[in-house]
Amino acid sequence: MGFFDFMTEDIAIDLGTANTLIIHNDKVVIDSPSIVARDRVSGKITHVGKEANLMQGKTHENIKTIRPLKDGVIADFEASEQMIKMFINSIPALKKRMFTPALRMVVCIPSGITEVEMRAVKESCERVNGKEVYLIHEPMAAAIGIGVDIMQPKGNMIVDIGGGTTEIAVIALAGIVCDKSVKIAGDVFTNDIIYYMRTQHNLFVGESTAEKIKIEIGAAIEDLESPPDDMSVQGRDLLTGKPKQVEVSYREIAKALDKSIQRIEDAVMETLSQTPPELAADIYNTGIYLAGGGSMLRGLDKRISQKTDLPVYIAEDPLRAVVRGTGIALKNIAKFRSILIK
Repeated sequence: MGFFDFMTEDIAIDLGTANTLIIHNDKVVIDSPSIVARDRVSGKITHVGKEANLMQGKTHENIKTIRPLKDGVIADFEASEQMIKMFINSIPALKKRMFTPALRMVVCIPSGITEVEMRAVKESCERVNGKEVYLIHEPMAAAIGIGVDIMQPKGNMIVDIGGGTTEIAVIALAGIVCDKSVKIAGDVFTNDIIYYMRTQHNLFVGESTAEKIKIEIGAAIEDLESPPDDMSVQGRDLLTGKPKQVEVSYREIAKALDKSIQRIEDAVMETLSQTPPELAADIYNTGIYLAGGGSMLRGLDKRISQKTDLPVYIAEDPLRAVVRGTGIALKNIAKFRSILIK
C-alpha cells in the first residue's frame, strides 16, 4: 500500500431506511434523509437527501420521489447507487481532490439480511469506487457506538430501532449470540399515525406531516412526566374534501402506536427467552441498551423496562450510535476484523 495510501480514503456509511450518515476523518460529514427525486422524462436523479425530502408528497407527474431502501435493505438498486454516489461526491474533503480516490468502506447492514441483499449493498459500494468494502451488522455497530466493550466474555443486549427494522441482539465475545430482526420501526409508526388520523379524525395527512407529529408529540405511554403540548395538524377532510385543522394530544398518538410497540416488546421478550442462562445473568446486571431514531420516542424506555423488569438505557445521540460504531470499526479494522464481513 504505502505509496498509494494518499489515493485511498476511508469512509464509514450507515445506510439507513430513513437517513444515511457518512463519517470521514472521524467527523459525520453527511447526515441526510435516504430519499432521491427522479425526473420521469430524462430518468435522471435530480435531487438527493434534504432537497428531495422537501419535495415528498408535493411533486407533479414529471418528478417522482423514491426511497431506495425499504426495511433496511436496497429496494431500488439504481437509485440507491446514484444516492450513495451523490452523497460521497458531496463530502467536502473529497470535492477538492483532482481525481476520485479509491475508497475503503465499512457499511452497516441489518442482522436479518439475506446473502442476495448483502451482495446488493456490496455491489452498490463497489460501483462508486469502493476498493475494499467491509460490512458490519447494525446491532454490533450500535454496541461499539454506545461504548460497550464487545470483546469481553460478557452479555449485552442491544435494541436498535431504525426506520425500517428493529434489530435486537445479544452480544458477547465479539459475536451475536442470538438476534431477532422485526420489520416494525419508524416507518410503521408513521403509517400508524396516518391510519389513526384517518379513522379517528377523518383527516387525511401525508407522510411528512405524520413524521412531524411523531417527532413533536410521539409517545409510547399515556402518562408522561413532562408531556408535550397538543399539536395542531392540518390535512384534508375526508368527508368534505376541504383542508381542515385538528388538535392532537400525545395520548392519542400513544394509543395509535400501541400495537406496533407491543410487537417490539414481544420480540425483545422472545430474544431474552432464547438467551443462554449465563448471558441472561449478565443482562440482568447491565440492562438493555436502546439505539436508533425510534428509541427517542417518549416513554419507550420506561415501557420496555416495565415489560422486562430490567433497566433500560438510551444511548447518547441515539441517531448516530450506529454510524459512530461503524466509524470506530473503520479506524481499527485489524482489531475488529473478526466481526467485519469482507
